[in-house]
Amino acid sequence: MKLVIGITGSTGVIYGVRILEVLKQLNIQTHLVITEWAKKCLAMETEHKLDYLKSISAEYSDDSNLASGISSGTFKHNGMIVIPCSMKTLSGIANGYDETLVARAAGVTLKESRKLVLVTRETPLTAINLENMLKLARLGVTILPPVPGFYTKPKSIEEIIDHTVGKCLDQFDIEHDLYKRWGS
Repeated sequence: MKLVIGITGSTGVIYGVRILEVLKQLNIQTHLVITEWAKKCLAMETEHKLDYLKSISAEYSDDSNLASGISSGTFKHNGMIVIPCSMKTLSGIANGYDETLVARAAGVTLKESRKLVLVTRETPLTAINLENMLKLARLGVTILPPVPGFYTKPKSIEEIIDHTVGKCLDQFDIEHDLYKRWGS
C-alpha cells in the first residue's frame, strides 16, 4: 500500500507527524508533501524538523513542485490523507484551484476515484467552510475533523492524537491498535 500524505498550515501539525510515524511502523509507503505554512507550524508546535518527516517518508515532494509524480493520475497510490487540512486547502480542493501540490494531488486523487480523507482544522466554521465540506462530501471525500472519542478515556494528548490517526487508518482498512474500539 502507498498513501500520499499532505500536511498543511493549520494548527495540529502533530497529527501529520504522528500518522507518518505510525505508517512507517506499519511498513506502509508514504509520499509526503508539506506546505510552507505547515513548515512554520512544525517549528512553532513541535520539536521536529522537516528532515525528520522526510526520514520517515518513502518519498517527499516540495509543495511548489507541480511537476511531482503525485500531480499525475499515472502515479499509482491507494489514496491521500491531508492531515491537518486548512480551510484554504479545503477551498482549493473543493473549487479545483490547484495552486499548490497538496491541492493538485488531492484533485488528482478525486479524478482517479481514489480515497481522499481531509482532517479539517478550524473552529468555528463559516457557512463557506461548511459548503466546501458538503461539496466534497457529495463527491465521496471523507471529512474527518480531529474530534476525540472520550469513551476511550484518554490519559494523554498522545492518546487523543492516536484516536484521530486511527480513525484515518480505518478509512483504508489498515489494522492498528491505536485506540480501544467501542464495545471491546
